[in-house]
Amino acid sequence: MIQSGGDPQVGNLATPINSSEFSTAFIRNLPAYRQGLSPIRRGLEVGMAHGYLIYGPFALLGPLRDSDNSSLAGMLSAIGLVVILTICLSIYGNTGSGKPIATLTTPNPPVELGTKEGWSEFATGFFLGGSGGAIVAYFISTSLLPMLNTLG
Repeated sequence: MIQSGGDPQVGNLATPINSSEFSTAFIRNLPAYRQGLSPIRRGLEVGMAHGYLIYGPFALLGPLRDSDNSSLAGMLSAIGLVVILTICLSIYGNTGSGKPIATLTTPNPPVELGTKEGWSEFATGFFLGGSGGAIVAYFISTSLLPMLNTLG
C-alpha cells in the first residue's frame, strides 16, 4: 500500500518492516521522535549515545592504538567528530528545514525540529551529550576496566 497524502510524488511504501507494530513502537520511542521532550533533551540523548559509541573505534582501531595514549587519543578524536557533526547539525538547522513531514512510522513528528531555534537547541544538546559520552567512555576504559581486571 502506498500512502501519499494526496501528493503522488510523496509516498511511503508500507512493508512488513516499516509498518509492523514492533517497528513503529521502536521508532516512536527513539529520542528524536518521542513525544514530550525538549529539543535540547533530544540532542543530549542522541549525543550521549553517539559520543559513547564512537570512542571505541577511535581508541581501539586508531593510528595510536599501540601507544600508551590510545585512550586519550580515542576520546579527543571522538570529541572532534562530535564537533564536526554539531557543525553539520547547525548548518542543516540554519537552512530552514521546514515543517517535519508525518510518515507511516512517525505520524506526529516533533514540531520543534522544524524551526531554527529547535535545531540550535538540538545541536547544543548533541554537542554536550556527545562530549560527555566520550568522556564517560574514556573514564570507564581507563579507570573501571583496569580495576575489574585486577579483581579477576
